[in-house]
Amino acid sequence: MREAEGALIAGGETVESLMERAGRGAADYVFRMAAGRAVTVLCGPGNNGGDGYVIARVLAERGVPVSVVAPLEPATDAAINARARWGGTPVDHANGHVFVDCLFGTGLTRPLDEPMRDLLLGLRGLHEKSVTIDVPSGVDSDSGAELNERLPGNDLTIALGAWKRAHWLMPAAGKMGARRLVDIGIGAVTGAVQLAERARLFAPHAEAHKYTRGLLAVVGGEMRGAAMLSARAALHGGAGYVKLLADGPTCGPDELVVDAAPLDKALADRRLSAVLIGPGLGRDDAAKMRLQQALGFAGPKVLDADALMLLEPAMLSGGPLIVTPHAGELGALCESFGIGEGERLERVAKLAQAMSAVVVAKGPDTLLASPQGALELLPPALSWLSTAGTGDVLAGLIASRLATGVSPMHAASEGCQLHAKAARLARPVFSAGTLIDYIPSAYMSFL
Repeated sequence: MREAEGALIAGGETVESLMERAGRGAADYVFRMAAGRAVTVLCGPGNNGGDGYVIARVLAERGVPVSVVAPLEPATDAAINARARWGGTPVDHANGHVFVDCLFGTGLTRPLDEPMRDLLLGLRGLHEKSVTIDVPSGVDSDSGAELNERLPGNDLTIALGAWKRAHWLMPAAGKMGARRLVDIGIGAVTGAVQLAERARLFAPHAEAHKYTRGLLAVVGGEMRGAAMLSARAALHGGAGYVKLLADGPTCGPDELVVDAAPLDKALADRRLSAVLIGPGLGRDDAAKMRLQQALGFAGPKVLDADALMLLEPAMLSGGPLIVTPHAGELGALCESFGIGEGERLERVAKLAQAMSAVVVAKGPDTLLASPQGALELLPPALSWLSTAGTGDVLAGLIASRLATGVSPMHAASEGCQLHAKAARLARPVFSAGTLIDYIPSAYMSFL
C-alpha cells in the first residue's frame, strides 16, 4: 500500500490530496448511515486520524451534528493540516448514533494501551452503529491478528484505496461487518494478495456432449456416504458425467454411475477428465493403496480429507493437482512437506510451491495459493456451513469444475463460490444433503 501511494505521489498527488479523496469517499458512507443523526469521530495522531478530521469536516458541511474525540495531538503534517481545515474543538466524550473509529489504521504492530482501548470500547458502547475507517484499531493489517482482547465489532468497515489482508483474514475479518472500498486511484501492485474475482460460468457450447463437458471419477472408500455427497454435488458442478468408483456394492441416485470394478482398471478409462479422492476414503492400508492408485492417474486430481492425511511427498507423481485441507489437515501437510511455523497465508503459499499444487485452505477465511505464487482470498461464506459433510460437497464442486477443463486455480475459486452461494440460498440449519439441492440455483447466479 505504501508503494502504491508512493507511485501516486510521484505522479503529482500529495498526501493531503489522497487524504481528502479518501476522507470524502468515507464520509459519503457515514452520511448515509447517519441519516442526519449525531456522529462521533475518534481521531488518532496519524494519517488515519487525518482521514477522520476530513470526515468530520465534510459531514459538518452537510449539516450532520459531529463531535470529534482526539486523545492525542496530530503527529503528521497531513493530519495537522486536516485538523486545521476542520476548525473545530475536540471533546473528551460524546454519544450519538454513529461512531467512527479513526484512532489507528494500517501499520499498527503493538496492542493499544489500556486507556486507548477503554476509550474505544466506551465510545462504541455509547453509539448504536459503528464504522471503522480502513482497518479497526487494535488489528494487524497484514495478518488479521487482533493485538488486543475484547475488541469491538463493527457494522461497517470502509477500506481506503485497496483491500488489506485483515479485511478478509480471521480473526479480524469477523469484526468488520459490511465492507466497502473507497477508490483513491491506487493501481495494480505486483505480488499483492488478491480478492478473488466473481466467478463467471457459461452454458455448454451448442455441440457439447457428456464427454466434452468432462468425465469425473470420485474414488470411494470406507465411509461411502462422504464420497456419495461429493459425487452428488459434482453432478451439479458442470461436469457432464460423474462416476463413483466404489470399493463394493453401492446404491446411488439414478443419474450417478457406480463402478465397482478394480480401481486400477476403472482409472484406466482414457475418457476420464479428472479424479477426486479422499472423502470417506479411510486411513487403513487398503485406503493408502487406493490413494496410490489414484495418484497414478496422469490427469488433473483433487485430494481432500483422508487422502491428505495419508499423503507422503514421495507419492506425488505429477499432473495438475488441487488439495483442499482444513486447519488440521493443513498442519499435517505442512509437517509432511517441511513447511515450518509462521503466518497461515505464508505457510499456504509455501505449501503450494512445495507440492506443485493449488492449495485451498478451507475455513471462515478461505485462501487459495498456486505453485506460481498467486494468492487469493475468498469472501467469507456463511457460518452455517460449519456442519458435517459440507466439505465433501465443496470437494465435489471443485473437482467437477476441474473436469470441465478450466485451470486448477479457476476450478478452486469457482467451486468455493458455488459452495458459498448455495449456502446463502439454503435455509439456516441445513444439512450437507440439503445444500446440494441449492447448487443449481447457485450455478444460475453465475451465468
